[in-house]
This record gives sequence, C-alpha cells and structure tokens, in this order.
Amino acid sequence: MRYALMIHYPEPGEGELTDEVIAEAKTAFDAYGRALSAAGVLLAADILQPAAATTTVTRRDGNLRVQDGPFAETREALAGVFLLDVPDLDAAIGWAEKCPAAQWGVIEVRPTATAFVDGAWTS
Repeated sequence: MRYALMIHYPEPGEGELTDEVIAEAKTAFDAYGRALSAAGVLLAADILQPAAATTTVTRRDGNLRVQDGPFAETREALAGVFLLDVPDLDAAIGWAEKCPAAQWGVIEVRPTATAFVDGAWTS
C-alpha cells in the first residue's frame, strides 16, 4: 500500500535556527532517506520551501486566481512529504516514528486513494 507521510511543524523565524542545528537536521534527514531507500519502501521524498514561497492557484467560474502565499494561515505548515510503498498502516507508522521531524512536529500518515503509475491511474 502507498502511504504519504506529511510533515507539519511551525516554521522557524529568520535566524531562529543555528547553522549547527540546520546541519544536524540535514544529516538526520539524509540518514532517514537512505534508510527508507535501503528498505525498498521509498517512492519519493521532498522537503518543501517555507510557506512564504507558496503560490496558490484556483479557478472558479472560469476565472483564474493566482495568489501569493498558502491557502490558509495556520500555526503549522506543510513542510515535506515522503511517499512510501509499505505492507500496511503499522509499517507506515513505524517509518513515521523514525522521521527526524517527529521530534519537533507532526507526521500525518495517510493512505493514498489512487496513483498515476506507468501512464495510468491505479484502481
């Protein structure tokens, strides 16, 4: 089964994180990504830029609206996504528990409903 591990946490302000803390996080995420890959469960992973870099696109009644910023103002922001192919929810939770961001944020574990694989949507 495919699961998305969606990382949410409050975005730090400018200068709140030291270079040392950033380097530690990069090292931890590198090890985590390598462990997922070595286990053969990683399909894709992306850590997102801050919410301030977001562009929101909507189309209502034939009109395009492009807006700077996220869809909603929230205390926590979507910061990254890991897409896994694991046997079940317990396995997905096991990997979520190992995610470095679980120490300072929330990891939302959600099964995917369908996927576009090899040129077609899965059932």
